[in-house]
Amino acid sequence: MSTTAEPAATPTERAAEHRQAVHGRLPSLTGLRFIAALLVFCYHSSLALPALNPFASKDVADGYRWLFGNAGWAGVSFFFILSGFVLTWSARPGDAPRHFWRRRFFKIYPNHLVTWVLALALLSGATTQWWQAVPNLFLVHAWIPEFSVFLGVNPPSWSLACELFFYLCFPLFLHGIKRIPPAHLWRWAAGTAAAVVAVPTLAYLLLPGDPPMPEGSPASVWQYWSVYMLPPVRALDFVLGMLMARIVVTGRRFGVRPLPAAAACLAAYALSLYVPWLYALDAVFVIPMALLIPAVALQDVSGRPSPLRGRAAVWLGEVSFAFYMVHLILLNVVREHLLGPDTFFGTAAGIGVLVLEALATLAVAWLLYAAVEKPAMRHLGRTRKAQP
Repeated sequence: MSTTAEPAATPTERAAEHRQAVHGRLPSLTGLRFIAALLVFCYHSSLALPALNPFASKDVADGYRWLFGNAGWAGVSFFFILSGFVLTWSARPGDAPRHFWRRRFFKIYPNHLVTWVLALALLSGATTQWWQAVPNLFLVHAWIPEFSVFLGVNPPSWSLACELFFYLCFPLFLHGIKRIPPAHLWRWAAGTAAAVVAVPTLAYLLLPGDPPMPEGSPASVWQYWSVYMLPPVRALDFVLGMLMARIVVTGRRFGVRPLPAAAACLAAYALSLYVPWLYALDAVFVIPMALLIPAVALQDVSGRPSPLRGRAAVWLGEVSFAFYMVHLILLNVVREHLLGPDTFFGTAAGIGVLVLEALATLAVAWLLYAAVEKPAMRHLGRTRKAQP
């Protein structure tokens, strides 16, 4: 028997072995997606204009609105960072850009098309102009600094316009990020996070304060759009997620565990309730979420127990995109066609209404996932192999 010691594995080799141990899958991150989608649901259901907040008591309604007033922004920041992380983690060597673009297009566009039609048919068709509907249909509306355009038809779809831009740029981003020496990845991640924090500062200093946002928001449409909606700006979140994935894949030291990272996210959310408004749109969340996502991923890689890895949690994560796309349509349909604009409830009944709305949204999301999203990915998103 040989007594020669085996050479120690390099950090890169250890990271590759860990990835192979879970076949590249990160089920806990899938489960975490639904929590982010639920945050967006809570945000929209807390709105007073339109009257989606179900509570009759002004104090209770205001408290619900205050508690979840920044939840939608937190959820979107999570999704953008997660998108960059997961796509980098799962990038296939030698994958042609056209194949990648095909898969991503048929991941997001069928759900968007169905919900676009539903929103026009059930809610806004009589009042939406062609110059609002057409940019939304082609997912370019987030590029237009007009409130009735970038939040027209089905408002959550603005984030898909950003994602489409991310996907188009991903092969170029990935090529550049792979050229960064692993020892420098943390510096690049820190610089990208700093750029996200700098964006609202520049918006306050350089952009006009008019026209104002609706509902008395303390910023102009130009400031809001440039900080929150503009795809190249939101690409900073996406690129940060990519950098965090490369940090993990290349075996860089990462000592953050999920619970402390989650606590940091909660602290950031509490802070967001008090910082100047534009900072609460993204900047305050970006660092803790950039730490939470790889921490949860490494929990899967190491095989440590995770409540987000259970069958129910993963299923909820799988339908979370459909849930995100249909939830505001359902909330508005319930208010406009079932409850009426002047129907509100006591605290217990209002909570019950929210639970029922969330369950109804989940049921519709499952139908959309099973009948549209999953078949589209199976039949249209896959690249056909060349015939011999």
